[in-house]
Amino acid sequence: MKKLVFLTGAGISVDSGFSTFRDANGLWEQYSVQDVASIEGYWRNPSLVINFYNNLRHQLVDASPNEGHRLVASLEEHFDTTVVTQNVDDLHERAGSTNVIHLHGELMKATSTNNPNDKRCIQTLTPDNLDIQIGDKAKDGSQLRPFIVWFGEAVPMMDEAARAAMNADIFVVIGTSLNVYPAAGLISYVPREAKIYLIDPKPVKVPYGIDVHTIQKGASEGMKDLKEILLTLK
Repeated sequence: MKKLVFLTGAGISVDSGFSTFRDANGLWEQYSVQDVASIEGYWRNPSLVINFYNNLRHQLVDASPNEGHRLVASLEEHFDTTVVTQNVDDLHERAGSTNVIHLHGELMKATSTNNPNDKRCIQTLTPDNLDIQIGDKAKDGSQLRPFIVWFGEAVPMMDEAARAAMNADIFVVIGTSLNVYPAAGLISYVPREAKIYLIDPKPVKVPYGIDVHTIQKGASEGMKDLKEILLTLK
């Protein structure tokens, strides 16, 4: 079975109506990135940051996976599939993808302020218990915080994502501008003989010397085209 690796960004969740990092009029637009998406912002005002992600979590439970997510998941029937995502939503999993690497954390989880990557302290939040409150404690006694990788923090899943890219027979980029590092650098790990596809309605600058087949459409429409192509390659 050929190894198929997806790198997905905010663009794949647009059709689900979930606010993305750069959406105009989205929740993000009301705040400075440094205030709500950096470790410095969290230390400055933990209440603001925790409430921001509480609100985002309520948006997420009202969103549903779209056709793009479902088509990605459907390819597990034909390929050894790994999804590497820059998104913090759980829409890939809810669509049926079973091997998802979250580079930037997971919105539906909470963790320790002192040891955010300690697996013993990571807990999954549920639709009937979505909010983190000031005073809620992790198992190590520190304040619970969103399980999000903020600017200024290491990306713990990067090594696993790089290994997936290095072993890919087919590598697909969907809905990401390839501007946010280290995730954007994953395309450089892909073997030269692998086939690379990119789905995005806007032009994306690809690193020099990398041969990429571009499908200039939104994620859902682009995935319909790509699935037809990929089923000829399995």
